[in-house]
This record gives sequence, C-alpha cells and structure tokens, in this order.
Amino acid sequence: MSDRTAAVTRETAETTIEITLDVDGDGDSTVETGIGFFDHMLDSFARHGLFDLTVRADGDLHIDDHHSVEDVAITLGEAFDEALGDRRAIRRFADRKVPLDEAVGDIVVDVSGRPLFRFDGEFSQERVGDMTSHMAKHFLRSLAMNAGLTLHAGVYGENAHHEIEALFKATARALDDATQIDDRRSDVASTKESL
Repeated sequence: MSDRTAAVTRETAETTIEITLDVDGDGDSTVETGIGFFDHMLDSFARHGLFDLTVRADGDLHIDDHHSVEDVAITLGEAFDEALGDRRAIRRFADRKVPLDEAVGDIVVDVSGRPLFRFDGEFSQERVGDMTSHMAKHFLRSLAMNAGLTLHAGVYGENAHHEIEALFKATARALDDATQIDDRRSDVASTKESL
C-alpha cells in the first residue's frame, strides 16, 4: 500500500491551522484547538477511525468558536483528499450507526470526490463546554466539501454531548471502512474509472 499521509496548513486573518494525517495509522492523536470539547471530539475521531492525527489551531476564540471549528474541518478535509490521492482500490462506500447511551449518530458516506452534505436531526442543548452544538453539523459539512465526500448524517438523543460524540465516532468508523483498500480491486470503484 502506498503512503496515505498528508500535512496541510491553512492561514487566514482569523486562524492558523496545521494538520498531519495518516489514514492508515493506529489512532494516535495530538490535538490543540483551544476548545476543550472539540479537542475531545477530534481525539475520539482519530481513535475510532484509527487515523494518526495532529491538529494545532490558533484561532480568534475571543470572538467565538466558529472560525476555529470551520477551518480545522476545511484543513482536515483537504488532508483526507490529499492523502487518498486518486482513491484507487478503496471500498468507497460505508455506513455506520453508533450509539452513545440515549443518542445515536448515523453516517452514510461515499468517498466519491463529489461533495454533498445532508443532515437530519437537532441537538438537545445549545452548547457543550466552549463549543456551540450546531458547529458539529458545520464541521461535518466543511469536512465533506473539502474531502470530496457525499456525506449523509443523522442524529437523535437527549444530551448534546452524547449526540455530537456519536456523530464524530460514526463518521470516523464510516471513513475508516470506506477508505480501506479492497485487495480484490486494482482500479477505482467506478464505471467512470475515476473519482
């Protein structure tokens, strides 16, 4: 298998983001965004997807969490896109439903190169720690748009912490499944012969 890694930086007037990603890692992570709950979600994402992930984000948190969460998602999406290259021999499709107590996160993904995002559900509380709950939805949208994913997400529950964590874990598991190399395949999983 070729080396499926990437190192991507993004610098704007609002944030400076540095991300390294190894799609075929062990689930090791070092995450520093300045948003405790978001760090927890990214650590969980790496662990459950078996991605090695380093995230360093310096953002305008004196305003709010929006730019930091969005720009980390953009940069992480670009890292996945770069690491996967032409996406040759990947399984491409996957779906995962992950429970966390009363909450369930549901993800269906196509690593197609054609970005699309759909979301069904609501978060039960407005915030979890220093992170605005709706930013979890925005994170998934920005990840999908920049990684070239068709991503359908759904969530229900009673506790926003559990709801968001179930979504991050389900996304990680689905991406791990969809990006696995299928040893029976040497080409791209498409009749177009490209993704």
